[in-house]
Amino acid sequence: MASVDILLVEDSRHDIEMILDAIIEYNMHYRVFALHDGAQALDYFFGSQGCLQEAAAKLPKLILLDLKLPKVTGLEVLKRLKTDERTRYIPIVIFTSSNEYRDELESYKLGVNSYTVKPLDSDKFSRYVADIAAYWLRINETIYET
Repeated sequence: MASVDILLVEDSRHDIEMILDAIIEYNMHYRVFALHDGAQALDYFFGSQGCLQEAAAKLPKLILLDLKLPKVTGLEVLKRLKTDERTRYIPIVIFTSSNEYRDELESYKLGVNSYTVKPLDSDKFSRYVADIAAYWLRINETIYET
């Protein structure tokens, strides 16, 4: 399995395109891989062919996770990733349209690193993506090797 900088777990193809466009617009050269539902995300890590089955697991450096996903919710994915010793230190940013207090509170209880509501304005959306990527992939110090 190839090395990934940013793993997107997002069911909206439009939002995936906007995220990829923002990375290009801000001249960020990251390897991005997109999954379209929570079940795919869990399989990516824990499935029989998942990255954790490899001797030298190559984990993403950042996960952008939507909450409102089909099959398995973003909160369920977050819980599974943060309770497994092998994945708990991967920075996970919730990037969602939900500005509900209970979603934010539950995300932080489960160990999310950041909770961000997607702006409706496309310029602001792009800036948020660039800022998130810059912080988590350039500025933040990680405690695990990828």
